[in-house]
Amino acid sequence: MEPPPFPVHLELPGWELFWARLEAVPGTEEARVALRRRSAERVRAALDLETLSSHPTVAALRKLFKAAGCDPSRYRPSSEALLRRVLKGEELPAIHPLVDLNNCLSIELAVPSCIVAEGSFTPPLTLRSGREGEAFDSLRGPFNLEGKPLLADAEGPFGTPITDSQRVKVRDETRGAWLVAYLPQGVVRPEEVEKTLASLLGEAPIASVS
Repeated sequence: MEPPPFPVHLELPGWELFWARLEAVPGTEEARVALRRRSAERVRAALDLETLSSHPTVAALRKLFKAAGCDPSRYRPSSEALLRRVLKGEELPAIHPLVDLNNCLSIELAVPSCIVAEGSFTPPLTLRSGREGEAFDSLRGPFNLEGKPLLADAEGPFGTPITDSQRVKVRDETRGAWLVAYLPQGVVRPEEVEKTLASLLGEAPIASVS
Protein backbone atom coordinates (compact mmCIF):
# COMPACT_ATOMS: atom_id res chain seq x y z
CA MET A 1 0.00 0.00 0.00
CA GLU A 2 1.38 3.38 -1.01
CA PRO A 3 1.67 6.15 1.61
CA PRO A 4 -1.02 8.85 1.46
CA PRO A 5 -0.44 11.57 -1.15
CA PHE A 6 -0.15 14.21 1.57
CA PRO A 7 2.28 14.87 4.43
CA VAL A 8 1.52 13.42 7.87
CA HIS A 9 3.78 14.41 10.78
CA LEU A 10 3.99 12.02 13.73
CA GLU A 11 4.80 13.95 16.90
CA LEU A 12 3.82 11.08 19.21
CA PRO A 13 6.46 8.33 19.47
CA GLY A 14 5.40 4.71 19.19
CA TRP A 15 2.58 5.24 16.69
CA GLU A 16 2.29 4.35 13.02
CA LEU A 17 -0.62 5.21 10.70
CA PHE A 18 -2.07 3.13 7.89
CA TRP A 19 -4.03 4.96 5.19
CA ALA A 20 -6.20 3.59 2.38
CA ARG A 21 -8.53 5.45 0.04
CA LEU A 22 -11.84 3.61 -0.34
CA GLU A 23 -14.75 3.92 -2.74
CA ALA A 24 -18.07 2.45 -1.62
CA VAL A 25 -19.77 -0.07 -3.91
CA PRO A 26 -23.55 0.42 -3.99
CA GLY A 27 -26.08 -2.37 -3.60
CA THR A 28 -24.08 -4.53 -1.20
CA GLU A 29 -26.38 -4.69 1.83
CA GLU A 30 -26.58 -8.50 1.90
CA ALA A 31 -22.79 -8.82 1.70
CA ARG A 32 -22.38 -6.25 4.49
CA VAL A 33 -24.72 -8.18 6.80
CA ALA A 34 -22.80 -11.40 6.22
CA LEU A 35 -19.41 -9.74 6.70
CA ARG A 36 -20.40 -8.13 9.99
CA ARG A 37 -21.69 -11.47 11.27
CA ARG A 38 -18.64 -13.48 10.20
CA SER A 39 -16.21 -10.91 11.55
CA ALA A 40 -17.91 -10.89 14.96
CA GLU A 41 -17.95 -14.70 15.03
CA ARG A 42 -14.21 -14.87 14.32
CA VAL A 43 -13.46 -12.41 17.11
CA ARG A 44 -15.62 -14.27 19.63
CA ALA A 45 -13.84 -17.52 18.74
CA ALA A 46 -10.39 -15.97 19.16
CA LEU A 47 -10.72 -13.57 22.10
CA ASP A 48 -12.11 -13.57 25.62
CA LEU A 49 -13.53 -10.58 27.47
CA GLU A 50 -11.82 -11.46 30.76
CA THR A 51 -8.34 -11.50 29.21
CA LEU A 52 -8.83 -8.76 26.61
CA SER A 53 -6.76 -6.18 28.49
CA SER A 54 -3.70 -8.46 28.31
CA HIS A 55 -3.95 -8.91 24.53
CA PRO A 56 -0.62 -7.60 23.14
CA THR A 57 -2.21 -5.02 20.83
CA VAL A 58 -4.73 -3.82 23.41
CA ALA A 59 -2.00 -3.53 26.04
CA ALA A 60 0.30 -1.64 23.65
CA LEU A 61 -2.42 0.84 22.77
CA ARG A 62 -3.22 1.44 26.44
CA LYS A 63 0.45 2.21 27.06
CA LEU A 64 0.48 4.71 24.16
CA PHE A 65 -2.68 6.39 25.46
CA LYS A 66 -1.05 6.83 28.88
CA ALA A 67 2.08 8.27 27.29
CA ALA A 68 -0.05 10.87 25.47
CA GLY A 69 -1.73 11.85 28.75
CA CYS A 70 -4.98 9.90 28.43
CA ASP A 71 -6.46 7.35 30.87
CA PRO A 72 -7.38 4.36 28.63
CA SER A 73 -9.81 2.99 31.21
CA ARG A 74 -11.83 6.21 31.11
CA TYR A 75 -11.37 6.90 27.39
CA ARG A 76 -10.94 3.53 25.72
CA PRO A 77 -9.44 3.13 22.27
CA SER A 78 -12.38 2.75 19.87
CA SER A 79 -11.23 -0.77 18.97
CA GLU A 80 -11.25 -1.93 22.58
CA ALA A 81 -14.67 -0.38 23.20
CA LEU A 82 -16.08 -2.10 20.11
CA LEU A 83 -14.43 -5.42 20.97
CA ARG A 84 -15.92 -5.35 24.45
CA ARG A 85 -19.41 -4.89 23.02
CA VAL A 86 -18.95 -7.70 20.51
CA LEU A 87 -17.52 -10.06 23.15
CA LYS A 88 -20.56 -9.33 25.31
CA GLY A 89 -22.74 -10.61 22.47
CA GLU A 90 -23.73 -7.39 20.76
CA GLU A 91 -23.80 -7.29 16.97
CA LEU A 92 -21.84 -4.85 14.83
CA PRO A 93 -24.23 -2.06 13.80
CA ALA A 94 -25.16 -1.30 10.20
CA ILE A 95 -23.99 2.27 9.56
CA HIS A 96 -22.47 2.81 6.11
CA PRO A 97 -20.63 0.41 3.75
CA LEU A 98 -17.25 1.99 4.50
CA VAL A 99 -17.88 2.31 8.23
CA ASP A 100 -19.05 -1.30 8.45
CA LEU A 101 -15.87 -2.45 6.67
CA ASN A 102 -13.81 -0.25 8.99
CA ASN A 103 -15.43 -1.74 12.10
CA CYS A 104 -14.73 -5.29 10.93
CA LEU A 105 -11.09 -4.40 10.32
CA SER A 106 -10.84 -2.70 13.71
CA ILE A 107 -12.09 -5.66 15.75
CA GLU A 108 -10.16 -8.28 13.78
CA LEU A 109 -6.85 -6.45 14.33
CA ALA A 110 -7.77 -4.83 17.69
CA VAL A 111 -6.62 -1.42 16.43
CA PRO A 112 -8.56 1.86 16.33
CA SER A 113 -9.48 2.80 12.78
CA CYS A 114 -11.86 5.32 11.30
CA ILE A 115 -13.40 6.50 8.06
CA VAL A 116 -12.82 10.14 7.16
CA ALA A 117 -14.85 11.64 4.32
CA GLU A 118 -12.77 12.66 1.34
CA GLY A 119 -12.35 16.43 1.14
CA SER A 120 -13.26 16.99 4.81
CA PHE A 121 -9.71 17.79 5.95
CA THR A 122 -6.83 19.86 4.61
CA PRO A 123 -3.26 18.51 4.68
CA PRO A 124 -0.67 18.62 6.08
CA LEU A 125 -1.77 16.52 9.05
CA THR A 126 -0.22 16.04 12.47
CA LEU A 127 -0.61 13.24 15.00
CA ARG A 128 -0.08 14.83 18.41
CA SER A 129 -1.43 15.08 21.94
CA GLY A 130 -4.40 17.33 22.62
CA ARG A 131 -3.62 20.70 24.19
CA GLU A 132 -5.28 22.45 27.10
CA GLY A 133 -8.64 23.86 26.09
CA GLU A 134 -8.91 21.91 22.83
CA ALA A 135 -12.22 20.23 22.04
CA PHE A 136 -14.40 19.34 19.09
CA ASP A 137 -17.97 18.36 18.28
CA SER A 138 -17.55 14.60 18.16
CA LEU A 139 -19.83 11.80 17.06
CA ARG A 140 -20.61 11.48 20.79
CA GLY A 141 -21.17 15.20 21.38
CA PRO A 142 -18.76 17.82 22.81
CA PHE A 143 -15.42 16.11 23.45
CA ASN A 144 -12.49 17.39 25.50
CA LEU A 145 -9.23 16.64 23.66
CA GLU A 146 -6.64 17.59 26.26
CA GLY A 147 -4.07 14.81 26.64
CA LYS A 148 -5.65 12.59 24.01
CA PRO A 149 -3.84 11.39 20.88
CA LEU A 150 -5.38 13.16 17.90
CA LEU A 151 -5.07 14.03 14.22
CA ALA A 152 -5.19 17.71 13.29
CA ASP A 153 -5.06 19.77 10.11
CA ALA A 154 -4.82 23.51 9.51
CA GLU A 155 -8.35 23.98 10.92
CA GLY A 156 -7.55 22.04 14.08
CA PRO A 157 -8.22 18.54 15.47
CA PHE A 158 -10.63 16.35 13.54
CA GLY A 159 -10.06 12.77 14.71
CA THR A 160 -8.85 10.61 17.57
CA PRO A 161 -8.45 6.84 18.09
CA ILE A 162 -11.41 7.24 20.48
CA THR A 163 -13.96 9.10 18.36
CA ASP A 164 -14.01 11.46 15.39
CA SER A 165 -15.42 14.90 14.73
CA GLN A 166 -18.69 15.70 13.02
CA ARG A 167 -16.63 17.63 10.47
CA VAL A 168 -15.17 14.51 8.85
CA LYS A 169 -17.94 11.94 9.25
CA VAL A 170 -19.35 10.14 6.23
CA ARG A 171 -22.94 10.75 5.14
CA ASP A 172 -25.39 8.42 3.43
CA GLU A 173 -24.36 9.84 0.07
CA THR A 174 -20.58 9.61 0.74
CA ARG A 175 -18.78 7.33 -1.72
CA GLY A 176 -15.09 8.27 -1.38
CA ALA A 177 -13.28 8.34 1.96
CA TRP A 178 -10.00 7.61 3.71
CA LEU A 179 -9.57 4.76 6.16
CA VAL A 180 -6.93 5.50 8.78
CA ALA A 181 -5.77 2.89 11.28
CA TYR A 182 -3.81 3.88 14.41
CA LEU A 183 -1.12 1.24 14.94
CA PRO A 184 1.17 0.57 17.89
CA GLN A 185 4.52 0.54 16.11
CA GLY A 186 6.18 -2.86 15.98
CA VAL A 187 3.07 -4.65 17.27
CA VAL A 188 0.77 -4.39 14.24
CA ARG A 189 2.48 -3.73 10.92
CA PRO A 190 0.89 -1.82 8.02
CA GLU A 191 1.34 -4.92 5.84
CA GLU A 192 -0.90 -6.83 8.24
CA VAL A 193 -3.60 -4.18 7.95
CA GLU A 194 -3.36 -4.23 4.18
CA LYS A 195 -3.65 -8.04 4.13
CA THR A 196 -6.65 -8.07 6.47
CA LEU A 197 -8.39 -5.33 4.49
CA ALA A 198 -7.86 -7.28 1.27
CA SER A 199 -9.18 -10.45 2.93
CA LEU A 200 -12.34 -8.70 4.14
CA LEU A 201 -12.97 -7.24 0.70
CA GLY A 202 -12.40 -10.68 -0.78
CA GLU A 203 -15.24 -11.98 1.39
CA ALA A 204 -17.51 -9.03 0.67
CA PRO A 205 -16.60 -6.64 -2.19
CA ILE A 206 -18.40 -3.68 -0.61
CA ALA A 207 -15.66 -1.19 -1.48
CA SER A 208 -12.73 -0.72 -3.81
CA VAL A 209 -9.25 0.42 -2.74
CA SER A 210 -7.45 3.07 -4.78
